[in-house]
Amino acid sequence: MSKPLIGISTYLESSASWGVWNLPAALLPAGYHRLAQRAGGLAAMLPPDDDPAAAAGVVSRLDALVISGGPDVEPVRYGATPHERTGPPARERDAWELALIDAALSSGTPLLGICRGQQLLNVALGGTLVQHLDGHAGPPGVFDHHEVEPVPGTLLAQILPRPLSVPTFHHQSVDRLGTGLVASAHATDDGTVEAVELPGAEGFVLGVQWHPEAGDDLRVMRALVEAAASRG
Repeated sequence: MSKPLIGISTYLESSASWGVWNLPAALLPAGYHRLAQRAGGLAAMLPPDDDPAAAAGVVSRLDALVISGGPDVEPVRYGATPHERTGPPARERDAWELALIDAALSSGTPLLGICRGQQLLNVALGGTLVQHLDGHAGPPGVFDHHEVEPVPGTLLAQILPRPLSVPTFHHQSVDRLGTGLVASAHATDDGTVEAVELPGAEGFVLGVQWHPEAGDDLRVMRALVEAAASRG
């Protein structure tokens, strides 16, 4: 039996360095593909396409989709003006990943949003974001850890039945929930929404605010892979 194909969205950087090269690059921290592989899937990187209309064709070839972490979602996407702490826009990536999310929701393709991916899922469904909060990131380039508590009765609570410490690096979060979404975990210290899901969706739809690819816990990714395998 073949392993499910898990597509993972990537960064698009104007300049990246390796060896003797410094060039524009589509890139992704290795933790993402390694997590998908360790959880029993095949990993495929999905760089932004100049034509977001291509997203439906891409998703049709996948068994599941992961929207990865990265830069702040442009506030115009949810009807807000930029906060002074909001980062520069990544418009090409926003457009591509929103199209991927729409295609996954339309087709019932299992979907996992990680950090920015959770935020973009919320925005795709009409929700808004808190543009800045403190206490959820370490120094630049260093993950912090804090405890999250799953909400009983949710899909996430089936996957993670007890409170747990998670790797985290973000300064934005879900504010008003998008249509149909429910909060399925909160930070124990300040109540920040740490997971969202879409009950009653045709497929598996889950977002987590933390970074499972930066830790050793396979359960969230394994649940996605299992959902992908069950479609066949």
